[in-house]
Amino acid sequence: FAVGIARVAVAPRSSPMAVCTVKKVCCIGAGYVGGSTCSVVAYKCPEIKVTIVDVDAAKIAAWNSPDLPIYEPGLQEIVETARGRNLFFSADVDSAVTEADLIFISVNTPTKTFGLGKGRAADLKYIEASARRIVSLTKGRKIVVEKSTVPVRAAESIERIFEANRTEGVELEVLSNPEFLAEGTAVADLLNPSRVLIGGSQTASGYAAMKQLSFIYSHWVPEEKIILTNTWSSELSKLTANAFLAQRISSINAISAVCEATGADVTEVAHAIGTDFRIGNKFLQASLGFGGSCFQKDILNLVYLCEALSLPEIAAYWNQVIKLNDYQKRRFATRIINSLFNTVTDKKITIFGFAFKKDTGDTRESASIYLCKHLMDEGAQLVVFDPKVKDRQIISDLKHPLISDDPDRVDRLVTICHDPYVAVEGAHAFVLCTEWDMFKTLDFTRIYDSMEKPAFAFDGRIILDHDHLHDIGFHVETIGKVVGPRKFTIPATPPPC
Repeated sequence: FAVGIARVAVAPRSSPMAVCTVKKVCCIGAGYVGGSTCSVVAYKCPEIKVTIVDVDAAKIAAWNSPDLPIYEPGLQEIVETARGRNLFFSADVDSAVTEADLIFISVNTPTKTFGLGKGRAADLKYIEASARRIVSLTKGRKIVVEKSTVPVRAAESIERIFEANRTEGVELEVLSNPEFLAEGTAVADLLNPSRVLIGGSQTASGYAAMKQLSFIYSHWVPEEKIILTNTWSSELSKLTANAFLAQRISSINAISAVCEATGADVTEVAHAIGTDFRIGNKFLQASLGFGGSCFQKDILNLVYLCEALSLPEIAAYWNQVIKLNDYQKRRFATRIINSLFNTVTDKKITIFGFAFKKDTGDTRESASIYLCKHLMDEGAQLVVFDPKVKDRQIISDLKHPLISDDPDRVDRLVTICHDPYVAVEGAHAFVLCTEWDMFKTLDFTRIYDSMEKPAFAFDGRIILDHDHLHDIGFHVETIGKVVGPRKFTIPATPPPC
């Protein structure tokens, strides 16, 4: 397959898809990906009617209100510009699907929690339900675009459902168009993407459908950034991209443990290796570990794919990225407990940040959740402050069965506070878990004065001025670096396993 839309063969005019002009777009799923992506499509393509639908009426009501259900810098302005003009949010799924020329499927694909592939494989029940709904409502020609993160060859499953259920005169072309958004910068990523990837079948109708979708993106994306591949390459590229990014984070986090044991500074090490143009400096920020909806889910998906293809060594390789990420969170929790004289029972510990990264209210797979779990297991009294995450989301995450087998203990041990200074009053320690910019500018002298002594500062994101904190009087612990005097000895031989 050629790269770049200018080099892709054009379908002949006799192809049904070649004469199909996209005037109406429907997006099934008003979540983070669907809501953000199709809002930008409507914003940039005012001549195209874009309807985002969801069976969750409350979510649709939120999209139609001043208080959007997700937070992303710049998204509010884009939605308010296009909403009511050519951007609509509706719970009437059937009507939007029926009138659409092109349909994005952007529904949730969570990791399976039971059955074959539990804990690794993607649960495609919402994809399947969407496919069955589309084919039952289609009377003519439509392009169906896989936008959700899916396992390789998921498009083939959609095509089989279409083929088995379509009636005479129905033509449905399936494309893969994975998203490469980073939460917190999603709008910027959509407006100025590094690439747009579109995968389709190597047929005349497949080429034509890809050209139709390419035309939408070409309203604002340069032609050379639109990459066309076969369907399977597109699906695998999404999983591979996230696996590579997560691998870099786990790699630098592994080195952070070595730095703490030797007296090296992981920030200096990351800078030194990042200046090598073969390596580059992206995703070399050591931290508590990666979170979000994509990295862990996609790696587990890749692991399951490798296992299914009888590639156990490859599966084990990628699974180690997940194991190291879990280890990093446990390791930092253990450092907190050990620093607080080996017990945190009934001690007040303030958690600064609950979102998995700054500039988003998303908490999925946030390191804060697992850190709180470890501290609750030890009986700590936690006070959580986050400038964007809603109270109910914090409580829901901490009461999840995988986090707490006793939901009542969350009510006993966790308090949510909306003022960072109030949150640390009387605390034995604060733990910075999310790199919100506001945390850099807090008055730490005021914070120190209000805390129990000795006062402990745990920086899980390496964003604070550690020397300043140390001078104030804090006992400071961070990732990949030792603050204050400590003796280091490296054994002549490694200890026995």
